[in-house]
Amino acid sequence: MDEDRSRELEKWYGVTPGGRPAGYPGERLAQPGGEERALLSRGRRRERTLAALTAAALIALLIAVIAMSASLFRVTEPAGPSGVEGYPADYRDYFADYYDASAPAESEPNKLPAAETGTGVTVTLSPRPEGEAMSLSEVYAKCSESVAAITSEREDGAYLWGSGIIMTADGYILTNAHMLEGAVSATVTLWDDREYEAGLVGVDSPSDLAVLKIEAVGLPAAEFAAETPSVGEAVTAIGNPLGPELRGTMTDGIISALSRDITYTGHPMTLIQTNAAINEGNSGGALFNMYGQVVGMTSMKLVGAYAGSSIEGIGFAIPAETMKAVADELIASGMVRGRPALGVTVGAIPAAAAEHYGIPAGLYISSVAPGSDAEAKGLRAGDIIVSAEGENTGSTEALTEAIADKGVGQAVSLRVYRYGGETLYIDVLLMDRADLY
Repeated sequence: MDEDRSRELEKWYGVTPGGRPAGYPGERLAQPGGEERALLSRGRRRERTLAALTAAALIALLIAVIAMSASLFRVTEPAGPSGVEGYPADYRDYFADYYDASAPAESEPNKLPAAETGTGVTVTLSPRPEGEAMSLSEVYAKCSESVAAITSEREDGAYLWGSGIIMTADGYILTNAHMLEGAVSATVTLWDDREYEAGLVGVDSPSDLAVLKIEAVGLPAAEFAAETPSVGEAVTAIGNPLGPELRGTMTDGIISALSRDITYTGHPMTLIQTNAAINEGNSGGALFNMYGQVVGMTSMKLVGAYAGSSIEGIGFAIPAETMKAVADELIASGMVRGRPALGVTVGAIPAAAAEHYGIPAGLYISSVAPGSDAEAKGLRAGDIIVSAEGENTGSTEALTEAIADKGVGQAVSLRVYRYGGETLYIDVLLMDRADLY
């Protein structure tokens, strides 16, 4: 690496020459004690050190985004092996090791200057234009200037590099929420190299969406698609992968699948899958159809957790309709309300552990949100949810389905197994997630 390149990395990412960037595009910073959060584009999922892992997990699929959906409860992912020898006498001690006993990692709050809310501005979804689809070069000529670069700086001087979509001609910018975690400032760089300091209109971690505002006029705003794309339809991604040298990169592919349901750090998401190449720094960029309309915001990809593993062509984008729903609420009030939450963090119980301890299949509660009705009704860490609304809850999906039609303020009937063999029947009121997390 030559000196100019070293200085450029130091400038953008806060790294000493010759060192690895501390906060390289889309990557989380190392945690105290050398522990790092694993990646999928930006990853926040905690992993144990390699010495604590067993051969049971050859490749970990690391996912790094969240989308608009009813967050009824939170999910813990296994932090240790599913089958270990020498079970402790108390199953609660086993699960303290099997699961991260705390709630999934919360996003780090930012300290960006606030921008005005309640302006009445909304995202406009437009019907597909009549006529022939454009070529890739025509799409790029029309759309590339509506994708900006986003650089956020943290208090420790490290930078995160990503992308944003120009929503309006007067400076509303959409990007991923994870791009702004822990940020004290955010800079928007336009296609013509003009730079603007951005204010924060609102950020919503469950959907991984944020709205920024810059003081500018006459910007080339993107057009957002009202029509859901079809599987097999050609699309192209435009963003700023890996760093400033590759701004405005275009990759192409197809819609691989729709409505991919993924849970990451306790947040359920419904995403578009694409094989268009997405890399670190594409976060917050646009996925366009061949009519030059935004059908999604590129936000994550799957990567192998270990050296030598490779996963290609599996990327995800937040659908345009989700972008509109969230952005409109953020611009109106700075937050998204109305998502029901049970107020517990749960994880499925492995069959081997259930058999060993003689406990029922169900969902193990590793934490209860302070201030929740679940806490008020006496639920506590170590309890096991056996059924909800009369339906067995052997998986988080089963719990989701059992209470999918419930809203904030409605009760959920739970059958709960407590350590010592006691069975409890508890009605818990769903609360607004914004009031709990």
